[in-house]
Amino acid sequence: MNRSIPYLILLVAVIWLGSLWLPKKTKANDFDVSTFSRLPVLTGGRIKPLDTVARNSLLIMGRKQSLKLASGESMSASRWLAELWFNPLVADTYPTFYVANQEVLGMFGWPQADKRYCTFAELQPKLQKIDEEGSAAADKNAKSRSPFEVAIFDLRSSLLLYQQLKLSIHLDGTENFSKEIETYATTLTAAATKLSQSQTPPDKDQTAFLRSAAARYEQQANATNILAVAPPAGGKEADWRSTGATLMRLNSAEAIPASLAAFADLSDAFRAQDTATFSRVAKEYSGWFSIAHPEWTGKTHFEQLFNQVEPFTQGMVLYIGAFLLACSSWLVCPRGLRKTALLLLVLAFAVHSFGMFSRMYLQSRPPVTNLYSSAIVVGWGATIIAMVLEYLFRYGIGTAGAGVVGFVTLLIAHNLGSNGDTLEMQVAVLDSNLWLATHVVVITLGYSAMLLAGVLAIVYVILGMATTKLTRELAHVLTSMVYGVVCFATLFSFVGTVLGGIWADQSWGRFWGWDPKENGALLIVLWCALILHARWGGMIRQRGLMAMTICGNAITAFSWFGVNMLGIGLHTYGFMSKAFPWLMAFIILQAVLALLTRLPASRWLSFRNAERRVLTAAGFRPLA
Repeated sequence: MNRSIPYLILLVAVIWLGSLWLPKKTKANDFDVSTFSRLPVLTGGRIKPLDTVARNSLLIMGRKQSLKLASGESMSASRWLAELWFNPLVADTYPTFYVANQEVLGMFGWPQADKRYCTFAELQPKLQKIDEEGSAAADKNAKSRSPFEVAIFDLRSSLLLYQQLKLSIHLDGTENFSKEIETYATTLTAAATKLSQSQTPPDKDQTAFLRSAAARYEQQANATNILAVAPPAGGKEADWRSTGATLMRLNSAEAIPASLAAFADLSDAFRAQDTATFSRVAKEYSGWFSIAHPEWTGKTHFEQLFNQVEPFTQGMVLYIGAFLLACSSWLVCPRGLRKTALLLLVLAFAVHSFGMFSRMYLQSRPPVTNLYSSAIVVGWGATIIAMVLEYLFRYGIGTAGAGVVGFVTLLIAHNLGSNGDTLEMQVAVLDSNLWLATHVVVITLGYSAMLLAGVLAIVYVILGMATTKLTRELAHVLTSMVYGVVCFATLFSFVGTVLGGIWADQSWGRFWGWDPKENGALLIVLWCALILHARWGGMIRQRGLMAMTICGNAITAFSWFGVNMLGIGLHTYGFMSKAFPWLMAFIILQAVLALLTRLPASRWLSFRNAERRVLTAAGFRPLA
């Protein structure tokens, strides 16, 4: 292979990534959704751009971050949110809700299918039935719900979210919001002036109008959890209000806040299909917010860019590309393909790092704050270790191992992120002191090392049983890799567990309480120690080391995910009923792979080549 080809492939990958950073151009005579998507609101305990609100909402309701229309066209999340807010009758006809349960579809009298995307208009006549069944499912423990109950509970939650979103700016039926709030403010001023000058109460028409308006605004304020009205310059997070609450607090001496006026104008422009006015108002409000609140602007704009780039999705593509190229290097063009795979791995790691550090910037916290972020850090740490191994041994095995762990952990994170905003804190993370920050990071790196060691052991088994590629030299290299990574895992798992005890002592008043999560962490430490002890004592050789390391995969998975699903203890956050079958399948697979190492040597293809005698002397015999 030409020496320049690996760098040309890298250049193509970089250009592809760079194209994702470019802002999407607004089509002629279309709404400036790009500017609209950067506008900030406060919801879920933090300030975030509308793009995040829209993406997370669609992800919960439809399992995707965009909307596929009946015509086959794709609609961005931000454009869908604009339709929902300002033109809800049209938004109600979009296939937004994902239903993947045949019993639920049958309950509606629809043809049963594996899945279906439903519109709000289709579901609206059945809201009462959905609410009754969903409420009954909500009364049950999450682990005891049937598939039908899980599906109807999720659908009910999605519909509640949809209706809350729809009422974020104004109530249904509002035709000209700008004129309405202007009339309200004028009437309020006139009534207050009349009362102060002549001590005469407002007339009946004014009183009736103000009471009717106040009732509507109170209803809107109670119906949504999105605070769209930003405080004036110098205001704090606690000063954000919903549009309804803002109007209820409005007095005759105040002007209509800039945020409220902007959203009212956006609503009227969108309903009138006035794209020029919509674009102008969105840009003017974005500029006002940048001047009034520079402390929040940087993060909201960066978060919108982060959403657009989707670094973890691109990282998955690059990781799987590096893995395939590394595997191909064992068949053809070993040096060229191995170099290309390593360059792609470095690029994948850079994208992965960008995503992880971006989350740290947006949260202003250490990298591990919940189960989602732990998956990101596990893959990141495993990639660092694998790149060091590739630098030391240069067989392509480190690159292949990093590709597998990086892809799988980001895939796990992708599925864990389907429940909403992944940048919000979860229950188990109660503080952000030094001991907590170091504990979660260090013990997560221990997970990284243990899983990478398990992947390398699986590579050993596959090469040994299914190919003749496991030469004496390669077997020795893989053994050295696994042994070194297990040592690393032992150190970080032990230190991380001790740091967790120190944090627990400060937070809960005891160093150790035999909590399931604590027991899981201890189990990893003990298993690592058992592997090393058996190796040092000569009780296991190469295949024995691989078998025990593969079992370590199952133990790590149980400690990382399994204990959360027990439903007891202080670490029961992140329970997902959908994850349990996958966890069990993974553990069973590891058990099968470990048992394969006990097969007679005659079943291993690598024993049938010319080096069989040498390999036997190197340790290919039954476990001691």
